[in-house]
Amino acid sequence: MESLQNILTDDELVRNFRLGGKNSDSAFVEIYSRYSSRIYLYCRKALGEGPDADDIFQETFIRFHNALVKKYDIPSVQIYILKIVRNLCLNHKRDNRINFIELEDFHLPVSDNKVESDELYDLIYSSLELLPEEHKEAFLLQVQQGLSYNEIAEVTEVPVSTVRNRVVRAKSKLREILLPYFETNRVK
Repeated sequence: MESLQNILTDDELVRNFRLGGKNSDSAFVEIYSRYSSRIYLYCRKALGEGPDADDIFQETFIRFHNALVKKYDIPSVQIYILKIVRNLCLNHKRDNRINFIELEDFHLPVSDNKVESDELYDLIYSSLELLPEEHKEAFLLQVQQGLSYNEIAEVTEVPVSTVRNRVVRAKSKLREILLPYFETNRVK
């Protein structure tokens, strides 16, 4: 049987948390269970594998918890949590600058063998790393998090037209990068 927490909306969970008592803990646990896997995936995509992504993931929920305790206005739990994780990732990248490979210097591995799923995953992940950060972010928020253009605009604090432009450019660039690979490995 489904627990009462599982059928409550995010807004109802926030209200339950703020009422205090044992409902507070179970409300936060339910919010965490709803969003933790997507937020963790966001951290891994933005920062790669390793302790930095794990630390940012943990800090995201600490900050969200603190916002609940301080009774900040949270119109949308999903958007609020995504804003926190996005800002933490951007700050981390700014503070720990990484040199990226220029697109002209990157050569895709081409093989005559049938494409295997891990090879394809690695290729797509590598291709994502070649996108400008804002294009990659908009693309991942749409594809990975399932957000609409309006929701992405709210998270990234840019106009909807800019979001649409970034997603279209990301898809176009990915298509351009991956096309030679797929043409070479096409089943004949």
